[in-house]
Amino acid sequence: MPEYLSPGVYVEEIEIGSKPIEGVSTSTAGFIGMTERGPLSPRLITSFSQFSRLYGGYLSDSFTTYAVEGFFANGGQRCFIARVVKDGADVASSPDELSPLEIKAIGPGQWGNRIAVRVEDASSGDSNLFKLVVAYWSDTQPDLNEEGENEEEKKKKFRALLESASLVELFDNLSTDQTSPDHYLKKVNGISNLIEITETTSTDRPSNTSGKFMVSLNGGSDGAANLTRDDMRGDPSAAPGAKTGLTAFTEIDEVSILCAPDIYSSSFDISGRQSFVDDILTHCETLKDRFAIIDVPSGTSDISSLSLSTSPLRQSKYGAVYYPWIKVYDPLTKRKKLIPPSGHIAGIYARTDNQRGVHKAPANETVRGAIEVEFPITKGEQDILNPRNINCIRSFPGRGILVWGARTMSLDSLWKYINVRRLFIYLEESIEEGTQWVVFEPNNEKLWGRVRASITEFLTRVWRDGALMGTKPEEAFFVRCDRTTMTQDDIDNGRLVCVIGVAPVKPAEFVIFRIAQWTGGSEVTE
Repeated sequence: MPEYLSPGVYVEEIEIGSKPIEGVSTSTAGFIGMTERGPLSPRLITSFSQFSRLYGGYLSDSFTTYAVEGFFANGGQRCFIARVVKDGADVASSPDELSPLEIKAIGPGQWGNRIAVRVEDASSGDSNLFKLVVAYWSDTQPDLNEEGENEEEKKKKFRALLESASLVELFDNLSTDQTSPDHYLKKVNGISNLIEITETTSTDRPSNTSGKFMVSLNGGSDGAANLTRDDMRGDPSAAPGAKTGLTAFTEIDEVSILCAPDIYSSSFDISGRQSFVDDILTHCETLKDRFAIIDVPSGTSDISSLSLSTSPLRQSKYGAVYYPWIKVYDPLTKRKKLIPPSGHIAGIYARTDNQRGVHKAPANETVRGAIEVEFPITKGEQDILNPRNINCIRSFPGRGILVWGARTMSLDSLWKYINVRRLFIYLEESIEEGTQWVVFEPNNEKLWGRVRASITEFLTRVWRDGALMGTKPEEAFFVRCDRTTMTQDDIDNGRLVCVIGVAPVKPAEFVIFRIAQWTGGSEVTE
């Protein structure tokens, strides 16, 4: 209670009634795989052009870039990229010529050896400042030998080099004063898509900056021949902020859809495929706030052997599997390329969520960017696959290539449909995040009433959006939080127990029209 020590009028603010629960995002994807370049710690990406600037272009032995492109083409808006590299990969760093600046590529790999850094006088003319030009060549390492060249020849060579570079970054008027807003660490680290600078004890500028010199980073390597399960999974014992691969996504609550198309790349060690698929599904089952999209191996033409017991698949209510692969246009070869469909499907999930809501099954939707399917699926073949919970991607004349299935990898009839499982993920995560204010509040009838009111208001909005059954809220859900849901022992031990029941809508998977001849007269009823 407030303390009143002198006479007067006191105005106080109090909280009554419910607190609103805001629905969480359900359309943020997480991709695990190889990229041309970039950091290992996951980064948020909001467009394919942003992905290209940070992670580079297409790789012949990786599907990640194609999958991310398909995600954005199909309606995806946000994703996190967990770049993985092979064991033993090293980071390229600057040679001694740049001392005291210590520059390194933002991620491991031989790509870092194709970064060149040129140091010049600042454009402002201030002798205490300097300029940094960073360039990257995706194909060949430039010849930077300037021995015997005069300044004019160096300038011409430099301009020619920059014209052939894939990416050029300019950081001007950099200061060595650590208190300055233009300090080189503040203006480069976290902004550059190529390099990061390590803070040194010296605050001097490079001694021969006025010579306008350019050097290549070196020492970067791609590591072992094959990508393994351990590379994709990352080290669970790594310090917070230093985790990579699948393990890094445990720290990112926003991820709600998970894809790993590179387990089918030519560089992935096939012996770890089944184990890593199990890792992905276990990850989703443990966190309970995300859903996995699983691919099957290419060339799987024998549909009679394809089931949830076929390697690398297994049953799970937190995942869905799609068949077959799709063909897309490959900018590298200018021809069609066969890729796993998970990235495109993740985009369809996001598109459906944004346009209709998470309660709408992500099916009967066009796969944008797909030119062909690996195998044409007939109705008879889907009659075999659908009861096995294998979602088909089919080509329909005049309608295009469509997702024609909406089942999870679970044989439990309660969790048969993708939209039901993802709706409950949405409800559970939203209620959990929206009721954090309840913790440590006095556990009494007043609190129980506020909890009931908060959840009831939220579920009423969900029902009005069409996600729940019933013609009125009472038919769609119930919320109980009172003496019937908790004992005195629960209360004494600090437990508040709220019981919630909802009636989710199910997709019209089988649409049946019964037609008969009618001779007229009164309406026939059954």
